[in-house]
Amino acid sequence: MASPAAPVARRREPGARGRLRIADRVYARIAARAAREALADAWSGRSVRGGPPKVSVTARGTTVAVRVAVDLPFPADLAALARAVRERIAAQVCGLTGTRVAEVVVVVEHLVTGGAV
Repeated sequence: MASPAAPVARRREPGARGRLRIADRVYARIAARAAREALADAWSGRSVRGGPPKVSVTARGTTVAVRVAVDLPFPADLAALARAVRERIAAQVCGLTGTRVAEVVVVVEHLVTGGAV
């Protein structure tokens, strides 16, 4: 007596298995943490520190645009700090999610003086 044929499992290519959607708030948390990490050395040794970064994200298809508002210590090389924030955010978002970062806009909200040790 012949047994019924077992269904044959077909393996599909990874791109054909489905989609992964990452919520904007996930990108925002990654970006905020990356901004804090990029500025950690600039704030070390100061008794006065700026507030947490404020991040907004716009995801379009397979790319994401990030806007981050930060407080920076003053005096400091503001251009270098902003560049460090931008580069760190782009690297972390792309590295952790695989999403291409179209742009990172860094807005300096406040310059925090004093508190230098």
